[in-house]
Amino acid sequence: MEASSLPAALELVSGGGLGLSPEKRAVLSSSLLLLQRDYRFERVWFWGCIQGVRGAYYIAQGLGPDRAAPRSRLYSLNCVEWSLLPPVTKEMVTQAGQLKGRFQGDPSFEYEYTERNAEDAERLLEDGKEPMIKEEARVVATIEQIDKAVGIIPRGAFLKTPLGSVSENRNFEGLSLMEAKKLSSYFHFTEPVNLKNKTLLEKADLDPSIDFLDSLEHDIPQGSWTVQLDRGGAVVVLRSLLWLGLTFYHVPMTKQYGYVYFGTGEKNLDLPFML
Repeated sequence: MEASSLPAALELVSGGGLGLSPEKRAVLSSSLLLLQRDYRFERVWFWGCIQGVRGAYYIAQGLGPDRAAPRSRLYSLNCVEWSLLPPVTKEMVTQAGQLKGRFQGDPSFEYEYTERNAEDAERLLEDGKEPMIKEEARVVATIEQIDKAVGIIPRGAFLKTPLGSVSENRNFEGLSLMEAKKLSSYFHFTEPVNLKNKTLLEKADLDPSIDFLDSLEHDIPQGSWTVQLDRGGAVVVLRSLLWLGLTFYHVPMTKQYGYVYFGTGEKNLDLPFML
């Protein structure tokens, strides 16, 4: 969610018991604006918080002119001092997928692999040391997984130019209440997968400048999203059951929308058995 509208946005998603203390909100509002100035980001989004055993990671994302380009990710342990996270790699995501259990809250904490592939076994023979992964790498890999799986935007909020860059749609005035209650009105803000598999006939009714992402209606497993109306129907709230703690809000007929994550950074692997 936008750093500039953080206090109001956090109020809109607080219905599920998520949020920050008034002190944390005040500190974050100031420090995120300083972060934007110091790193010269065009926009800064407050991504959320991953709660560890001994501390929490507060996450922010810095955006450039192309909103679909890889974002700079930063974390803070106290909402004041920020550290840049390394760029995510496929190896990080693969390694983090082998780890189970809670985060510790210490970026320098090192995990041992519970399972070793052939490459890890070969490295162990060469170096004589157990392969390790730092929690900092696990944090950035988890953020990447959550963004790809459940990072969403309303349809029409962004435009894709003929050159391929993505920017905010200045003409976007929000979804109607009827449209806001449909999963098909929300898109995954990541590289599309299902869209590439559609036939030309299925793409005929799509607007290439707006419908360039995958919608939520075909997410697997079915039923992994809940849609609710809060504040007397004035706010539409979507919550992910796959990554518990991810909450998206949109105020119909306005430009107010965003998502935030407050959780332990663990995927709900039991979801198929719960539906």
